Amino acid sequence: MDLTLIVVLVIVLALFFDFTNGFHDTANAMATPIATGALKPKVAVGLAAILNLIGAFLSTEVAKTISGGIIKEGDGGVLITPELIFAGLIGAIVWNMITWLLGLPSSSSHALFGGLIGAALVGFGVGAIDFAVVLSKVILPALLAPLTAGLIAFTATKLAYAITRRYDGKPDGRDGFRHAQVFSSSLVALAHGTNDAQKTMGVITLTLVAAGLQPAGGEVPWWVIVTCAIAIALGTYMGGWRIIKTLGTGLTDVKPAQGFAAETATAATILASSHVGFALSTTQVASGSVIGSGLGRRGSKVRWRTAGRIGVGWLLTLPAAGGVGALAAFVAHLGVVGIIIDAIIGVAVIAGIFLWSRRNEVSHHNVVSEVAHSGRAVKIKRNPKPKKKVAS
Repeated sequence: MDLTLIVVLVIVLALFFDFTNGFHDTANAMATPIATGALKPKVAVGLAAILNLIGAFLSTEVAKTISGGIIKEGDGGVLITPELIFAGLIGAIVWNMITWLLGLPSSSSHALFGGLIGAALVGFGVGAIDFAVVLSKVILPALLAPLTAGLIAFTATKLAYAITRRYDGKPDGRDGFRHAQVFSSSLVALAHGTNDAQKTMGVITLTLVAAGLQPAGGEVPWWVIVTCAIAIALGTYMGGWRIIKTLGTGLTDVKPAQGFAAETATAATILASSHVGFALSTTQVASGSVIGSGLGRRGSKVRWRTAGRIGVGWLLTLPAAGGVGALAAFVAHLGVVGIIIDAIIGVAVIAGIFLWSRRNEVSHHNVVSEVAHSGRAVKIKRNPKPKKKVAS
């Protein structure tokens, strides 16, 4: 009875994490088209929610990486228990909320990995973690994916501006890319569903394996796929307004051609990673794409101090979420009582952070997303108006 209750609590908490994941990452796909006027806010959020829902059904490779890769198996089965998974989720969610309040760039994906790793270390020690999988499918993609996306976006932006010279005599003759952004941003939202929704699927499947309710290495149950898809879609639709409102001013300097290039690079990188099971951060990829597209436009200037803060946020997330997850794991060892204590403390912290954020007006000062920082990291000079031809 106790085990069943713990499994149910873990599943509920995992779906809440999935909801917050959608809440935070709507902006990765839709901030740029909203800023350029390609899509109206309500339409953009609804479109992102639908495409996240669809994307969640297209692949389960990332889910398998989490459910059967990061945590090792021992003689008695997988080296993590449902109690420890619950603690890891507490670590991920609390760290997400703290960074959201402080405006510190962070990755929901790495918060999840850090929380699980911290909890497993407390429960079973260093031997519980397959560091080869963590290195090959988490750390290396985190380093390479933003650079790859940035390079693709840089090249695509250069190409876009090269083939659309100002022959029409207008200050900016590239407004056609605004319509193309509807397609590219939709592709990012679809790709986001193929990667981020899978992480929660993997956590729930890992819980079922740890509880002995499913054999290791099996397929992700259909009901897990459906519930996770719905949770991330609801989070995208219900929570996207606040973050997108914050991002409005942060990305206004990004022109349609740049936005199209950034979104295309982001989608291509995420889809390729999902295909091979790399559990990367869509936020890091989107950030790298935005910076790359800005550098690809003539007259841009990178604010390296802001870019450096983004990097610090990335570096802190794994160990910080791991620390919170480890603390929660010590309490979770008490069984159901420990889970209840963790839940009460977690709800109190989350509610406190949310209420604290309500004290101030929603703006880029207290609710700053990673992608907004990326947009601000690239300073674009205004292009001079083309000179009128003098009739001879």
